[in-house]
Amino acid sequence: MQLTRFTDLGLRIVMRLAVEQPGDRPGSKDIAEQLAISYTHAAKVIARLSELGIVDARRGRGGGLAITELGRTASIGWLARRLEGESEVIECDGSNPCPLRASCLLRPALRRAREAFFASLDELLIEDVISQPTRGVLLTLPAMPSRSPTVKTMIGE
Repeated sequence: MQLTRFTDLGLRIVMRLAVEQPGDRPGSKDIAEQLAISYTHAAKVIARLSELGIVDARRGRGGGLAITELGRTASIGWLARRLEGESEVIECDGSNPCPLRASCLLRPALRRAREAFFASLDELLIEDVISQPTRGVLLTLPAMPSRSPTVKTMIGE
């Protein structure tokens, strides 16, 4: 089974926030740059993590991101289920439905396999996946140089 990019980004963002010192609140742009992901995608994922109560996201002065207690104690399986949504492993319905769907034995087998996949992740907490050597890497992610364009004031530059 393969997780969506959305879930991948969500897990990486939570892992990054889990190693922050208490009181530190990096901005979403900083996190996006450090994890080498699009700010637009990061913002969507952060909004969902905030809805789930995993991340505390505040705007303005004194704002930024912080992992919540739920974010520290929720299992990877619980979080992945919520980020992935209820979609099926394979699409049987839709504009070109599978002719086997009424009596198919594959679809329920794939549902069970999907649940077994998530169940195996239920045993892991964020703390379990941010121990060394991962913690060291997360703590040393470089801040990317600002991408704001410089203004050239002289002709010919």
